[in-house]
Formats: sequence, C-alpha cells, structure tokens
Amino acid sequence: MASVVSVSLDRRHRFSKERAERITLITGEGVEGDAHRGVTVKHRSRVRFDPSQPNLRQVHLIHAELFAELAARGFTVVPGDIGENITTEGIDLLALPTGARLSIGGAVIEVTGLRNPCIQLDRFQDGLMQAVLDRDAEGRLIRKAGIMGIVIEGGHVGIGDRIDVELPAAPHRPLEKV
Repeated sequence: MASVVSVSLDRRHRFSKERAERITLITGEGVEGDAHRGVTVKHRSRVRFDPSQPNLRQVHLIHAELFAELAARGFTVVPGDIGENITTEGIDLLALPTGARLSIGGAVIEVTGLRNPCIQLDRFQDGLMQAVLDRDAEGRLIRKAGIMGIVIEGGHVGIGDRIDVELPAAPHRPLEKV
C-alpha cells in the first residue's frame, strides 16, 4: 500500500522544509503556509522569468526509496531536506503519467511533471545533484528528485495517509520537467 511517510512546509524560500504532523492543501494554490503556495509561480527563478506563469509546482512529492538509494551512495538525506512537501513510500512516483491524480488523506493532487534538479542540491551536499540524475538504457536523462503537482481538491494530508492513484485516459504522456 502506498502511503505518506512525512509532510513538510516552510513559510520562507529556503531549500529545506520543516517537518510537520499534518499539512493542509488549498485547492488551486498549494500547501497552506508554504512559500510556494499560489495560483501563479512562486519559484524564484521562474518568477524572475515570468511571474504570471501558472504555478504547476504547488506541491512537491518525493519517494522515500530515493533516500535509501542516496544513503547507499554516502549521502544523508531525510524527509524535508531537499524541499519536498510530501514524502511517499510504496509508489513509483516517477513512473506516473502527466495528469495522474493522487488521492491522499482528504486531498487530490494532479501530477504536472518532474522536479528539475538544480545546483541547490550541491550546496546542500556536494555531489547530490548528480546523484539524483541517471540515464536509461537509451541514454535519456532520468530526473529522480521527485514530482510536482497542483491541488485539485483541498484537504488535510498527514503521516500514514493512504495514497490512491487514478490514471488519466490513455494514451498516457510521460512526465517532463516543470
């Protein structure tokens, strides 16, 4: 069963987020009390480019299995450290198609794409950015730093909540960076 391992938020634009027992998702905006909440983009580099863009990065999810993979490579990363709002286990987030809907606790999140790893990962721990990138058998880049989504239905999300997936109608579109 897929479930929530941890939830995090931060009112300020910092790299890591503070863990909480529960977060509240607001329809069309994101995580209540989080610096990235909003209808329009809040990520600083994107705001500089075009502050009127829709916010497709309202909620950041990472699979806890990534932390185990990173630990095997000598990194120490725990939930919230690399900026995610929801840490999951038992679900292959990276394999979800664009438009998949995740029912978590009392909320519904629609998956918009992949988090594009940035240099802030290396500022957190040297070499971490490269560690969350890989290549598939055909040489295509794999981004493993989680997925992004928008809040379709607001509600509370907490540790231990079950995650149910609803796939969009076929054909499925693979996730791209957002």
